[in-house]
Amino acid sequence: MTTPHAPDPEGLAELRQRYRLERERRVRPDGTGQYLAAEAEFGYYAADPYTEATERAPLDDTVDVAVVGGGFGGILAGARLRRQGVERVRIVEKGGDFGGTWYWNRYPGIHCDIEAHVYLPLLDETGYVPEWKYAPGEEIRRHAVRVAEQFGLYEHALFSTAVTSLTWDEPSGTWIVATDRGDTFRATYVVTATGTLSEPKLPGIPGIKDFKGHTFHTSRWDFGYTGGTPDGGLTGLADRRVGVVGTGATGVQLIPMLAEDAGHVYVFQRTPSTVDVRGNRRTTGEDVGADREGWARARRENYLRIVSGERADEDLVADQWTASAALLEKLLPSFRRPDDRTGFEAAYEVADAAKMNELRARVEEIVSDPETAEALKPWYRYACKRPTFSDKYYPAFNRDNVTLVDTADTHGIERVTENGVVVGGTAYELDCLIFATGFSVGTSGIHSGKLPVHGRDGVQLLDAWARQGPRSLHGFTSNGFPNLVQMGSLHNASSVNYTHILDEQAVHAAALIAAAQAKGALIEPSRETEDAWLAVLADGAPDHEWFHAECTPGYYNREGRGRPNGPTAYPHGAVTFHELLRRWRAESLAEVLRTGTPDDGR
Repeated sequence: MTTPHAPDPEGLAELRQRYRLERERRVRPDGTGQYLAAEAEFGYYAADPYTEATERAPLDDTVDVAVVGGGFGGILAGARLRRQGVERVRIVEKGGDFGGTWYWNRYPGIHCDIEAHVYLPLLDETGYVPEWKYAPGEEIRRHAVRVAEQFGLYEHALFSTAVTSLTWDEPSGTWIVATDRGDTFRATYVVTATGTLSEPKLPGIPGIKDFKGHTFHTSRWDFGYTGGTPDGGLTGLADRRVGVVGTGATGVQLIPMLAEDAGHVYVFQRTPSTVDVRGNRRTTGEDVGADREGWARARRENYLRIVSGERADEDLVADQWTASAALLEKLLPSFRRPDDRTGFEAAYEVADAAKMNELRARVEEIVSDPETAEALKPWYRYACKRPTFSDKYYPAFNRDNVTLVDTADTHGIERVTENGVVVGGTAYELDCLIFATGFSVGTSGIHSGKLPVHGRDGVQLLDAWARQGPRSLHGFTSNGFPNLVQMGSLHNASSVNYTHILDEQAVHAAALIAAAQAKGALIEPSRETEDAWLAVLADGAPDHEWFHAECTPGYYNREGRGRPNGPTAYPHGAVTFHELLRRWRAESLAEVLRTGTPDDGR
C-alpha cells in the first residue's frame, strides 16, 4: 500500500501533531449550532427561483401509493412501483419539477463527482448513454425528467407542494397525507424519499441580515442577477466584487467559473478541501460498452464492489474514487473490513498519509503564490472530509482577480456588515455574497420533525424513537407504522454512489408494496423482527469514533463533536446487504405481511 509519498515513522508522528494543531484552529464551541436553517426570517434563501407555483384546488382523493420526495429516490420508487404494476402512484415534491438536489442545484460549473455511467440510474431501461464521464447538472436533471416521463410519473404528481403530516387511519387502513396546499388525500401505502441533501443551511454569522448587497444560496442560484447559465457567461458580475463562503464540493466547482467572469472574487475558507484530478471528458457508447445488454448494471456493480472494499477482477471506471477505495473505510459505515485490525490500521495510516502528501504536493505544483498554496493545503486525514475533484480550482488562485481569505484562526468570518464581511479585523467590501454552505446532510423532514408521522394509536415516529432509539427492519419498515416504507441511510447500506443505493432500496420498497397489494395485507414487522435486525447491525458495527474525533470539524463529525459509534448502518458492505435483501425477498417477505387485527406483539 506504500507509494513514493509514504512517510517514515518520524514523518507520521509529525503529521499527527500537525493534524491536531490544524484541527484546534478550526473547532468552534457551538458545533453544529453555528448554522442556521433557511426558513422563517431566512426563508427567502430557500424559495424556488425556477418555477412559479400555479393555483390549484386542494385534493381529497385516494391513491395506491404516495411518495414523498421527487428526487432520484422518489423517482426510482415510482418507476419500480410502476414496473410492479402499481397504477396510482403520486409523488409529492416541494420543487417545481422532478430532480431533487439536481432540480435545486444549478450553480455555474455544477457536475456530479461520480462517473455518470454508474451514477445515472436506469440507463439500461431508458437506453440513454451519458455524454460526459462526469455529467453536468443539467444532463442529470434531464435524465430525472426522462425517467419520470418514461414511467408515467407526471400523471398524478404534485409539484411546488410540501407534505406537512402523515397520519395513519386505522379504520380505513390508509394514510392521510396533508400538504401545505390544503390537500388531505389518502394513500394505502406511503414511501418517504425525502433525501439527505434537501435542507439548505447558512452560517450563523453575526450581522448576516445586515448585508445590503445581493446574496443567495448556491442551491437557489440567481441568474437574473448574475446572468449566464450553469455553463458560465456570468456577464452580470463583470464589475462586481463577489464573496463566496464555503470551499467544499460546491465551492470547488463554482469558484473557477466565478473567476472567469466576476470583477473580483474573495474566497472565504475555513478548511480547504482535498482536490484531486478530475479528468473529465466526453464519452461515447463504445467507450463504456453500451452495445452489451445490461452494460450499465454491470458497470455500477463493479464500481460498488471496489468502493465497498470488495474484490473485483477489473476496474471498469478507473477514477480517483476507485484508486483511493481503500481509504474509504473510515468514510463508509457499510464497507467490507479485514479481520486483522491492527495490521490494517497501521497500513491504512501509511497509505492515508501518502495520499494526503500527494494531494498537498499537487497544490504546490499548481498554485504559484507560496502563501496561498500553503493555506490551500489540507491538513487532515483523507476520510475526514468528502473528497473533491477539479482541474480548474487551483489554477483559479493564480488569477489577479481571485483572493483567498483564510478564516481558520478566527474560526470563520467574524461578522457581516452592510457593505461586506470582516475577517481578522480586515473588512472586505462586497457587492454580492454567495453561500456555498451546502445542506444539513442526513437530515430529512421526518428526522428533523418538520414532517410529523403519526402511526397506530396516534404515536409519533420521532417520539417513539426518542424513547427507544430508531427501530426498523432493514431500515425500511417499523412496528406501529403499517404500510410506511422509508428510504434513506438509516439502518441501511451506504456507498459513495448513492443513486445505486437508492435504486436497490426502490426495488425493495416496490416488492414489499406489490406483495402486500396482491394479498390485501399490511406491511409491518414485529418487534421481535426489529430486535433481530438491530442485533445484526450491532454485530460488527465499526469503531470509528476515535478516528472522527481527531478529524478537522465538518459534517462528518458533527463539526468536531465526534461521530459516536452505534448500529446506524449495515456494517458488512453494500454488496452483501443487497444480496441479503434479495434472499430475504425470495424467502421471508411474507413475515412482514399481516391481515386482520394487530395483536399485542406487533
